[in-house]
Amino acid sequence: MSPHTPPLSHRLDGLQSSAIRDLLKLTARADIVSLAGGLPDEQLMPRDAIARSAESALADRARLQYTESAGWGPLREVVAARESVRLGRPVPLGDVFITHGSQQALSLLGEVLIDPGALVVVEDPAYVGALQVFRAAGARIVAVPLDEHGMRVDALEELLARGERPALVHTVSNFHNPRGVTLSAERRRALAALAERYDFWVVEDDPYGELWFDRPAPEPVASYSPNVIRLSSASKILAPTLRVGWMVAPNTVCRGVELLKQGADLCGSALTQQIAADLLADEAWLGAHLDKVRGIYGERAGALVGALRDRFGDRVVSTDAAGGMFVWVDFTDGTDTVDLLPRALDHGVAYVPGSAFAVSQSYRASMRMCFTTSDAAVLTDAVDRLARAVEAGDPAAR
Repeated sequence: MSPHTPPLSHRLDGLQSSAIRDLLKLTARADIVSLAGGLPDEQLMPRDAIARSAESALADRARLQYTESAGWGPLREVVAARESVRLGRPVPLGDVFITHGSQQALSLLGEVLIDPGALVVVEDPAYVGALQVFRAAGARIVAVPLDEHGMRVDALEELLARGERPALVHTVSNFHNPRGVTLSAERRRALAALAERYDFWVVEDDPYGELWFDRPAPEPVASYSPNVIRLSSASKILAPTLRVGWMVAPNTVCRGVELLKQGADLCGSALTQQIAADLLADEAWLGAHLDKVRGIYGERAGALVGALRDRFGDRVVSTDAAGGMFVWVDFTDGTDTVDLLPRALDHGVAYVPGSAFAVSQSYRASMRMCFTTSDAAVLTDAVDRLARAVEAGDPAAR
């Protein structure tokens, strides 16, 4: 830094760019099959329906104006109605807040709920976007493990019994990013009960809940306690370009978020919020659209998991993808996925090493693979490329 350049804020100390975003820059080559990104398939995004809704919205010049900081009123009404069904209780309009994607909601909550040094509990492996938010807020981060039934709530209870008092606990409850698992109904009730007993917030991050393949996910954690703040988004079910997310939280939390959002961007886009409201309110159209997306993603998930098990056998253990966008793979033979990645790229396939999501464990023998943007044949070919990369680094195979 030049001696004449003023310093930057200390809140940037220790922050790093997302390893996943950095990896995407390396996988833009046409010869690489990328299973690294967490992207929905743009070919399944409802472009024509979005265009029709945009044309309708632009007929009213008011849609070119600023809107309320809490979000365009009709969209909040649509979200309140949909979330009332999900939660099994009426959701007041004042408890719904629209944000620029659910990541903005998480970022604003980090400022509203976390003082520097406060304890935040996350899942391990963790959603990278949450780690970035909590580190920027100056939180002390402690991880609890996941298993095939989601967060180990018993491990959280042990932490609480030792005297730890979190400001909040973060969970990706449905089809976890990156682990792919879903929090069981029993653990959801237990987590909500702990939040009330020990007086902490739970942030239930749920961008994938409507992307189930065989059966819907259990009732949200937010169904069981007012201490649970629920986040979701239109990005995975409609299109990321709309940048429409939402938060369901007690009115006091919404008002705190509103104060900070006014300082960040004043308000969201009335245009994209009207488009989202149009599409989310059309239950018949949305149901058919989601059925199509679920069917295609389910087929792709099955193809990826099947190819991994056929090609690698007991050398890997992978999640059974029941929804969402990701498969988590553990090598049982100690294969180091960080060391493997350059060879994988040389063989034309990309993934995210598990270490990118690590909090307290290394996950050097793990990887996350996204199945949403490739068809079954391409996914099978990607696994073949990965197997050749593994064999290229195995002296016994030479």
